[in-house]
Amino acid sequence: MAKYRLTHAAQADIVAILAWSQEQFGMEARNRYEVLIATDIRDAASRTDNIGHTLRPELGDGVFSWHLAQSRTRAPGKTVHRPRHFLLCRRDGDVLVIGRLLHDAMELRRHVDPQHAWD
Repeated sequence: MAKYRLTHAAQADIVAILAWSQEQFGMEARNRYEVLIATDIRDAASRTDNIGHTLRPELGDGVFSWHLAQSRTRAPGKTVHRPRHFLLCRRDGDVLVIGRLLHDAMELRRHVDPQHAWD
């Protein structure tokens, strides 16, 4: 199994996204989004090539994004039709470090400091 690690910021992002999804769309939608996020993390961690990655050099060396839409047909259960979030990642050896999970309409520079270490 591919290795990955969520930063504290990424964990907080996931909690907030799932809470918002439940509040806005109900428990079933929240559960679908949770399954999609888990599938997306596994998909991103299992790729050792750059296919599917969008490089984000403005956010730091080796930083790339991976949109949840790339995994929506692979997630079990009902499909999330228009996922709006993406992972911000980098590799640390053979471990995928997930720094944030952000909405695709967000201004990245307001939420990611390239000079700040990923915990």
